[in-house]
Amino acid sequence: MSIIKNFIILILVSLFAVSVNSQEVKKVGKFKDWEAMVIVEQTGKVCFAQSAPVLQAPKSNKREARMFVSFRPGEKISNEISITGGYEFNNKNSITAKSGKSKYKFDITQEGFAWIANTKIENKMIKTMKKGSRIMITGYNQKGSQTIDHYSLLGFTKAYNAAKTSCS
Repeated sequence: MSIIKNFIILILVSLFAVSVNSQEVKKVGKFKDWEAMVIVEQTGKVCFAQSAPVLQAPKSNKREARMFVSFRPGEKISNEISITGGYEFNNKNSITAKSGKSKYKFDITQEGFAWIANTKIENKMIKTMKKGSRIMITGYNQKGSQTIDHYSLLGFTKAYNAAKTSCS
């Protein structure tokens, strides 16, 4: 459950800048379409690169979608990829990421977030993201309606490296 708690905190901080002390949240840098941030919690530092979609479908459904790559050295977690579509995902349809010919499936969904369970697949996806220019996330809401979020990968490598270095 601590994973969920951490990401809810990350979303609240990054999306709404909820009255959080500047000592707790630090923006490491903005790199084109990505940014790197650090949050200091009781369990230690949480560092992450994040981005918002540059294009969403359907256009009529404005959502607060985000993509993250996180590092939590206190929990021995690195290269953790997660997404939120800005809604609760359903369990009947797969959530996928596609960049070029590479396709990845998110295995775990909970409280509006999705993760990849396999570290090797996460590492492979990060390599794909470093080489690519765009990644497309396809998800499904509780009613079964499909959403597609397009994320630019411009600045991803620099944001990723800044987040990783901040938690080294």
